[in-house]
Amino acid sequence: MQTVDVGALSVSAYRAVVPDWIVEPLLGVAERLRGARVIHLSATPYGGGVSELLRSAVPLYNDLGVRASWKIISGEPAFFAVTKKLHNALQGGTEPITDDEIRLYEETSRRNAEQLSADPDFADCDFVFVHDPQPAAVLSFSDTTKARSVWRCHVDTSEPAPGVWDYLGKFVERYDATVFTLPDFVPPTLSRARADIICPAIDPLSPKNMSLDDRTAHAVLNWIGIEPDRPLVTQVSRFDPWKDPLGVIEAFRLVRPEVPGLQLALVGSMALDDPQGWEVYRQITDAGRDDPDIHVFTNLTGVGNVEVNAFQRFSSVMIQKSIREGFGLVVSEALWKGTPIVAGRAGGIPLQVADDAGGLLVDSTAECAKTLLALLKDPGRSAALGAAGRERVRRHFLLPRLLLDELTLLDGLAHGDPPGALMTRSDHRDPVCGLTVPPGGGTLSAPEEGHTRYFCSQRCRIAFIEGAAS
Repeated sequence: MQTVDVGALSVSAYRAVVPDWIVEPLLGVAERLRGARVIHLSATPYGGGVSELLRSAVPLYNDLGVRASWKIISGEPAFFAVTKKLHNALQGGTEPITDDEIRLYEETSRRNAEQLSADPDFADCDFVFVHDPQPAAVLSFSDTTKARSVWRCHVDTSEPAPGVWDYLGKFVERYDATVFTLPDFVPPTLSRARADIICPAIDPLSPKNMSLDDRTAHAVLNWIGIEPDRPLVTQVSRFDPWKDPLGVIEAFRLVRPEVPGLQLALVGSMALDDPQGWEVYRQITDAGRDDPDIHVFTNLTGVGNVEVNAFQRFSSVMIQKSIREGFGLVVSEALWKGTPIVAGRAGGIPLQVADDAGGLLVDSTAECAKTLLALLKDPGRSAALGAAGRERVRRHFLLPRLLLDELTLLDGLAHGDPPGALMTRSDHRDPVCGLTVPPGGGTLSAPEEGHTRYFCSQRCRIAFIEGAAS
């Protein structure tokens, strides 16, 4: 089983950008877990949000004294075609999964379990994080460890296709804890007592998010064919039908007559576990083939993290027109750079732009075009949205907050605390969305049975009050 090589990072480097009310509790819980051994198990070392998170999180675990490693499962292309079907079905896709595909999924999971059981890191580990449906069944075929296990779901499971959760759930039920991005994503048949709510986060010091001056950003984009002196809108995402790239092209064409010289960039990544990406890439290139203002880039044509950084900084407005979305890390990435975003009202996106911090939500292609045009015509409003978005990301969506939540979960498991209690009982967790909030919470508070609950946004506070009154 492949172990992914990662670099060395220091939590101390994040003090300049992350609030102390996150860093100090993180150091405290890490001290209680010092020496614990953790394995993260996922499907691919590149090409998606999970791999980006782990590339930064694993070295920070180690810097905090928690011994972590990152392992990758293996499988034939047909296996990843099946897991892509599972992924889509969890988000409501209707393509059926055959008995032969189920057998392939389980046989490949069994082989990976054998490889994992033979790995010396696995024999001695204390905790195992398993990410998403691809490796979800692996631990069901391995009984060689007493490690506490966590299944981390990064996709929108609020409306899965009939039967798919009944199948996958039988593997998930054997985990000691589950983690979802939003409360609405927890399937009704899964025990809430074993479900924690933890949002993903971005690494502000990674090549994709580190500081990049305007001159360098312009030079990077000019080098790959973008004209820096013309306005630009961009969507960065996997090439996936749930991201609606064809809808983005349609919205762009509705706006372009009103904005002379407007360019569109669609920037995507190809990943080992996403064979569907090639078909969507073909559809995009066909749709924009005869349009010189539409540019399509991938990680396989030399557009990597630094180029994405430049796109997100230089674009007048970013787009994330998702139809279904687990979280959408690219939203926080854009907001961290002070760039406003027009985004679909899907999954974790509304949480990132709550109270209009950083962006505006849309529900159709026509609405996307109208909102995009309004922001392009009003630079002052765009700048104000971008500034508010950066501050919201600083408080809630930077990597040390994610580490604090994950290590708090592991610390609770080590002491027998039910994962679900972390959200319902803690005054430091928003009771609506689960986000960690600062002690005292400022003015965003409401009473609950003799004590005070705190919230990440006015949106969550209102939802809590309305829920309590109903």
